[in-house]
Amino acid sequence: MNFFEQQERAKRNTTKLVMLLCLAVLSLIAISTAAVVVILTLFGSNRPEAGLAFDDRYAQLLGVLDWHLVGTISLLVIAVVVLGSLFKQLQLRSGGKAVAESLDGRLINPHTIDFEERKILNVVEEMALASGIPTPPVYIIEDDAINAFAAGRTPKDAVIGITRGCIHLLKRSELQGVIAHEFSHIFHGDMRLNIRLVALLHGILLIGLIGYLLLRSAPMRRGSSNKDNSAIIMLGIGLALIVIGYAGTFFGNLIQAAVSRQREFLADASAVQFTRDPSGIANALKKIGGYSSGSQLQAANASEYSHMFFSQAVRSSLSALMATHPPLAQRIQRIEPDWNGEFPSVQVDPPTPGQEQATQVNGRRMGVLGSVAAAALARPSSQIEPLPSTAAQESIDAIGQAGARHIDYAQRTLAALDPELKSAARDPYTARALVYGLLLDHTPEVQTQQLAALRQQTVAHIYRAVLHLLDKLGQLDPRARLPLLGLCLPALKQLSPTQYTGFKACLDLLIAADKKTSLMEWALYRIVVQNIEPQDTGPRTGKLADYRADCELLLSALARAGSNNEAQAQAAFSAAASQLRLDGLQLQASAYVSASVLEPAVVRLGRLAPLPQQTLLSALALAIQHDGVITVAEAELLRAIADSLHCPLPPFLDAADAAPSVS
Repeated sequence: MNFFEQQERAKRNTTKLVMLLCLAVLSLIAISTAAVVVILTLFGSNRPEAGLAFDDRYAQLLGVLDWHLVGTISLLVIAVVVLGSLFKQLQLRSGGKAVAESLDGRLINPHTIDFEERKILNVVEEMALASGIPTPPVYIIEDDAINAFAAGRTPKDAVIGITRGCIHLLKRSELQGVIAHEFSHIFHGDMRLNIRLVALLHGILLIGLIGYLLLRSAPMRRGSSNKDNSAIIMLGIGLALIVIGYAGTFFGNLIQAAVSRQREFLADASAVQFTRDPSGIANALKKIGGYSSGSQLQAANASEYSHMFFSQAVRSSLSALMATHPPLAQRIQRIEPDWNGEFPSVQVDPPTPGQEQATQVNGRRMGVLGSVAAAALARPSSQIEPLPSTAAQESIDAIGQAGARHIDYAQRTLAALDPELKSAARDPYTARALVYGLLLDHTPEVQTQQLAALRQQTVAHIYRAVLHLLDKLGQLDPRARLPLLGLCLPALKQLSPTQYTGFKACLDLLIAADKKTSLMEWALYRIVVQNIEPQDTGPRTGKLADYRADCELLLSALARAGSNNEAQAQAAFSAAASQLRLDGLQLQASAYVSASVLEPAVVRLGRLAPLPQQTLLSALALAIQHDGVITVAEAELLRAIADSLHCPLPPFLDAADAAPSVS
């Protein structure tokens, strides 16, 4: 099942889950209504005399139960659940960052000198580059447990959280398996579902919290008046709401746990497919089973987010029903059918840096490649352009399913990048200078105008950083532009609103310096904006027929970008348009195909449902590969468009990207 089918299945599962939870809310309404009516009838100020027979009270109860009362109570219960959920959604509006901080996570400084923290940052960067998503910020939780999580609403605001015990006790290959598992949750829509579950369950739990507050206020009211039973009523309603709220939360958690267990099996399988190394994730699971602290966290809010973790984060008295994860033995058995069932004893002594480096060199994968592998990537541009015509469709097929070749490519790309450029990408100040440098024109006259305008607009030290990095950026391998931009994104996300406004103004200034916007400039600009600014996360249900004009525009842009003359552009457009099965599409004139009209078009097309998006991307790939080759500029343009469609494309590979085996 490919990425787009997984997205469709995630959407269907979300719908089913929402329906189940809506039934739970309706049940709460019915029970709450019945409980409140009974209490008001039996203990209200207008109740019958004490000697009234029970049958008469029962008849009165049926009389009191009118639609007005039922409607009022129903609206109150719905309001509590909805407002409680919206409040939680508001708390989590910043995405994964809010989850990580609520678990006492600390953002790892990209310039950290801690060996273990640098190791996990390197693994996450490799996985992000290999899969085509922006590098997510990494948070560390100072806990001895072996665990990790991915949280966020979309890949754009996702973060990776990991415990100190995880990076301290796991080898590099095992960390790769864990991080690949978490990247699967990012790709398959699990994070957004998890955030919604947290919010809805908080709304249901709020019913019980209100009951608790009423219960606490009842004794004070009891002494205020002896002419009515207000204290008894408050006590009764409070107890009823506590029982109802916590019962609703119990069944909500039950549904949540059942869904989570199935998603964990999928994420395990995806991790194996990603790394092509079953022993990595299997050994990580075995270490959890053989470690005294296991995967249970001590964080106060761990139970609220327990379904987001790599392994069971909290203990449950009803482990079989309420466990958010399948048993460790069952997960390991699915990965390694021949496993003997034994959990190894875990050594807690920290390895020396020399030992860890030896493990990296002798393992199946290396985190830092030697000079030979780095030189293999930094080959002359004549050897890397153009890419084979099959590279685009292969990249589309690999969305959410990147494999070992992509990891090898990511490792070699990071190793080949100039250390000074990598260091600059990880700092909020110099990251801005890098992006400015990537937008500088190669024509000396235009570049001079850009630099003069930039000097007037930005602060002095950032301008000096641009000048300092200019030579290195000029020598940059063209295929390394997007990877370098991806490394900049976590640092750029740390900018304050004022800083980001100034940064974006400088981008506009550089692009407008020559009075035109090239598709390459637009592609880089679009990736930055798409990944930093808040995006529409509404339902994606659109069909291709609903966006005919936008599809026509994008096909025209890609067909012209991959062609040298009008005849070639028309042929590429016609071949690509036939894939969409939309009658009457026409190639747009060059003057009309501009960045200013592409911007709103890709935003609207982001509302397409997953399967129509797959069809559109395949048509766009056909447009740029129709002439038999794909340039780096065409590849970057397609990846920028795909990123705006919420479909992160892995790097385009050619035959030279098959990395040599490491012995």
